Amino acid sequence: MADETTVEDQGIPAPEGTVDLIDTDYEIGQDNIQTKIGPFGLDIHNPVFVISGLVIIAFVAFALFAADTANALFNGVNPEDVEGCEAGAFCDLGLRTYLTQTFDWFFLWGANIFVVFCLFLIVSPWGSVKLGGTEATPDYGYPGWFAMLFAAGMGIGLMFFGVLEPAYYFGTPWGDAPLGTVRPFGEDGALIQENVAEARRMALAATSFHWALHPWAIYAVVALALALFSYNKGLPLSIRSAFYPIFGERVWGWTGHIIDTLAVFATLFGLATSLGIGAQQANAGINYVYGVPNTMTVQVLLICGITAIALVSVLRGLDGGVKVLSEINMVVAMVLLLFVLFTAGAVGIFTDFISTLGAYVQEVIPLSNPHGREDTGYMQGWTAFYWAWWISWSPFVGMFIARVSRGRSVREFITCVLIIPSVVCIFWMAVFGGSAINDMIANPETSAVKANVIDSYAPELSLFAMLESLPLTAITSTIGVILVIVFFVTSSDSGSLVIDTITAGGKVDAPVPQRVFWCTFEGLVAIALLVGGGLGALQAMVISTGLPFTIILIVLCIGITKGLMSEKRA
Repeated sequence: MADETTVEDQGIPAPEGTVDLIDTDYEIGQDNIQTKIGPFGLDIHNPVFVISGLVIIAFVAFALFAADTANALFNGVNPEDVEGCEAGAFCDLGLRTYLTQTFDWFFLWGANIFVVFCLFLIVSPWGSVKLGGTEATPDYGYPGWFAMLFAAGMGIGLMFFGVLEPAYYFGTPWGDAPLGTVRPFGEDGALIQENVAEARRMALAATSFHWALHPWAIYAVVALALALFSYNKGLPLSIRSAFYPIFGERVWGWTGHIIDTLAVFATLFGLATSLGIGAQQANAGINYVYGVPNTMTVQVLLICGITAIALVSVLRGLDGGVKVLSEINMVVAMVLLLFVLFTAGAVGIFTDFISTLGAYVQEVIPLSNPHGREDTGYMQGWTAFYWAWWISWSPFVGMFIARVSRGRSVREFITCVLIIPSVVCIFWMAVFGGSAINDMIANPETSAVKANVIDSYAPELSLFAMLESLPLTAITSTIGVILVIVFFVTSSDSGSLVIDTITAGGKVDAPVPQRVFWCTFEGLVAIALLVGGGLGALQAMVISTGLPFTIILIVLCIGITKGLMSEKRA
């Protein structure tokens, strides 16, 4: 571990070597309210904690006690049932569909900007700037660093969508074919052999597009901004700090309060979506293997139970909680990956992986283009939602990556956060998605994957349907459920750490009860959204918070550029 000396004893490691500290009169925590409630000490930022806490409590109450109204808001209503509501209007479409149809171009262009910006930083002279100072050394080795990065960044998503997306795009039953690719099944469900190769190629390329460069570029931008302005500039570990070169001392006033409050909302709803999806998949897996009912009640109980486990991890701290669980999860995930790889046919899957890389490179620009597209089902229903989800996750994942990435050069940091995870995600999709597609091709009439993804859409069952076609189904499905749960725990724990840091004014050593508060409310928000509208509600809140935060991230790129220009290169 690096030297634990801290800046003004606020938990931020002191720079090592030459840095360009920003001269400001602001002291970390100067606006904080320090008090006690019984035996518990509090150190909360005013007004960020107060506003975000009260709004989220009010939202939970609204979604739980006005569930019908919430469901209509999130998922829309039948226009025939409501006077003055026309087809295609907001009241008909619901929040999620309305936003993705209206702002799809904005989400796509925003994500494209982040990818180009990150690739530029890798080859620019600023790539040699070291986070933490010219003499800084990494706090964590590569194995622990990668484990925490993956567990926080993609865990539940890879488990839920690793089979679902490739299988869905391959079958394309409802007009969502990426770039209008051919469909391999006829109206009678029979396989059209001459369409199989192209449908398979595009399915894996379109899936990789959602899990490779673009999401990791979004995370890298936020993580780099936080690390640079905290470790090199001596500012609080908070989103507002990266805007100092643009707004100056105003970032300590309402300009910064708004930025940090939006970051809290984006993070909380992004996490709640993941927790809701994780609960649905865990419930489906337990039902599939052990016959436990697949109901809202069971999902709520799962969220409660897993949140309780996350609270234990919160109390153990970063090294004793998230780090340990992340490393365990990475090993278990790798074992499951290798099992699927070799039992489903390693040679064919490796071939899929190489061809998928090529297809991804060939199709990434057409898939990134938001104009003149006819595949609006794919672009709006999938891509726009994904980019909003990744953007809403970016304060959480970005701050967590920044916390564990001190001592890396900008070039090493961007390369490891952008390129390596992209390749690993493409390989994951080739293994799980390739296996699912193989099963549908080999058994078009009896495939459990086709039955649960194409014939009747049950997305939470897709992973377990694929495992059914392989040996040791009960064991591997149980492992799948365990992975979902542990990813659930690590996301909740590390998310609580991040939100607590923001709402404590950038302090990284705030009292533990505050993290307990946020961990508890992450679970409550997930429950409230499930009760108030199901998956549609979860997705709606991600998009509504991701939209304004996209603007913040675009401006953030300017702040990073200004900050790097003044740093000495190693």
